[in-house]
Amino acid sequence: MPWQITSNLKDIIEGIIPNLGEDFKIENGVAIHKSAILEHGITLKGPIIIMDNCRISVNAYLREGVFLDSSVKIGPSSEIKSSMIFSGSAIAHLNYIGNSIIGRNVNFEGGSIAANHYNERFNKKIRVIFKNEIIDTGTEKFGALVGDGSKIGANAVLSPGTILERGSIVKRLELIEQLKEP
Repeated sequence: MPWQITSNLKDIIEGIIPNLGEDFKIENGVAIHKSAILEHGITLKGPIIIMDNCRISVNAYLREGVFLDSSVKIGPSSEIKSSMIFSGSAIAHLNYIGNSIIGRNVNFEGGSIAANHYNERFNKKIRVIFKNEIIDTGTEKFGALVGDGSKIGANAVLSPGTILERGSIVKRLELIEQLKEP
């Protein structure tokens, strides 16, 4: 299940890093492909894998288990935590992606959020809806599962446990909250 992957992402990435080839510079649990471009002022707290042709902009913050597939773009001052982002996806400036799996060719416009925790709820356990069934993830930290080709508008928020099918469109300033508090 996706929430199990994001919960164990640090261990998964740590297991992959020793098997990467000579095209990667590996230091302190961070593996960066030689073709990736990283601007100044970036904070990387491993384990992290950054694949070929990625671009990470100024003041980005990647932490606690991050996998960026080929040609991913992370915009200025964005934070990525315990997440996988697949090829061709772009996370614009001032975004937060927490404990999420983002498909291929997904675009998050500026200021959009994939929230991973219910701070405001008494019961913080995250539940998801999949095929009209409510599933208890057994965790208090899970963001979103975003299908390939989806578009997330500026300043939109995906509440914890959001599942978006391929090609989903989330309008600017929209809140996606698939389940209300139990």
